[in-house]
Amino acid sequence: MADAVRQLNNTEASYRLAPHNIEAEQALLGAILVNNDAFYRVSDFLKPDHFFEAIHSQIYAVAGDMIRATKRANPITIKTFLPADEKIGDITVTQYLARLASEATTIINAEDYGRSIYDLATRRSLITVGEDMVNIAYDAPIDMPPNQQIEDAERRLFELAETGRYDGGFHDFGSAINEAIDLASAAYQRDGGLSGTATGFQSVDSRMGGLQRSDLIILAGRPAMGKTALATNIAFNVANEYRGDVNADGSPQAIDGGIVGFFSLEMSAEQLATRIISEQTEVSSSKIRRGEITETDFEKLSYCAQEMQKIPLFIDETGGISIAQLAARARRLKRQRGLDIMIIDYIQLMQGSSNKSDNRVQEITEITTGLKALAKELNVPIIALSQLSRQVENRDDKRPQLADLRESGSIEQDADVVLFVYREEYYLERLEPKEGTDEWVKWEANMLEARGKADIIIAKQRHGPTGTAKLAFQGQYTRFSDLIEASYLPEFNE
Repeated sequence: MADAVRQLNNTEASYRLAPHNIEAEQALLGAILVNNDAFYRVSDFLKPDHFFEAIHSQIYAVAGDMIRATKRANPITIKTFLPADEKIGDITVTQYLARLASEATTIINAEDYGRSIYDLATRRSLITVGEDMVNIAYDAPIDMPPNQQIEDAERRLFELAETGRYDGGFHDFGSAINEAIDLASAAYQRDGGLSGTATGFQSVDSRMGGLQRSDLIILAGRPAMGKTALATNIAFNVANEYRGDVNADGSPQAIDGGIVGFFSLEMSAEQLATRIISEQTEVSSSKIRRGEITETDFEKLSYCAQEMQKIPLFIDETGGISIAQLAARARRLKRQRGLDIMIIDYIQLMQGSSNKSDNRVQEITEITTGLKALAKELNVPIIALSQLSRQVENRDDKRPQLADLRESGSIEQDADVVLFVYREEYYLERLEPKEGTDEWVKWEANMLEARGKADIIIAKQRHGPTGTAKLAFQGQYTRFSDLIEASYLPEFNE
């Protein structure tokens, strides 16, 4: 008897239908056909493929196209765009459309029905992901370790949580065009006219249009050039300008500035915070560490600390993190808190997923390829810092070049933008000749010209021109700022 019951239960389970609600789909479509305003209550989150019934998906897609084109969508106008000979039970499509409209409920409930349809579609997608996980776990090939399956499952679940879809695949060109127009419109309406997130440095933003979503931006330089300082400056500027809204699905959306995730592989969170406080208060970080601060300095530090409690800047100080771990934590941060820009300090301190260092070039290739894929997946700009090779020091001209990137092949190839930080002042200080000589007079003139200045060299940019942006640099505070040229000063024109 027990075996018979078990067999019956198994038979019933094998015929279980995927979660769906035909009545909710009918009610929503009916409301849209009667009052097209109902479409705009659900169009920002509900897509045609969220419908369980194929004919419902077609009706919603056709009605949406007509409504967006400012045309009236009702049973008469949309029937010509649907298969006339198709039967739904014992009635035609035309009769079915008329029945949907005649039995329509009020528009007030449209969003509730849309949410129900969306949630059920998400549950169906979850079932598919779960089935795939089970099947792959049973039949995984020898060269696919469990960690790889976990990472793949996590990626699919993240995409499902973010957008309600995980399948990817092709997108029609019309959708891509609409996204491009939306990007241009946002840039037109945003202060400064930038299509990307502003760095806070006008000379850099004017050449790059801000930090573009899904871009991998390599920020490189020799030690003591100020790579980390520039990265922390950008992180603070973006987080400090954050002004957000909430999307229809409850996720945060940045209107200005952004939520920043900073992976500090070299310094602790406390050291990074000290540097940022020093930059903003103009109190030397070395004085802060030694306790050589005045009462006024301490008041400035306390006030700055209180203000910085409010900014959305999140720091991960794990040293030697792998690309897989970094991706998992970035996905979690975006889901839980939001994420608009990610900074990594720096690439050479990261590890590949295999944890083998016998082929460092291959490991760096895996890291940069993974970072570029992560930037596209999260749809955020990633700024990754990188060291330059020592060959720079062996040249008379110390200005960095793309060939100077360590393990440069993959870094240069995968990057959308490559920025170099170069300070002539640093090298001139170490070449001071004997005071009073002709060489010293010439050196002093060069030093005067270079003091407090830094070049941000845009060596590669997929979407725009290369060139050099000039910034001011205050070494004692590790702070960059826009450079005020003499020609901009009022007395220059008097």
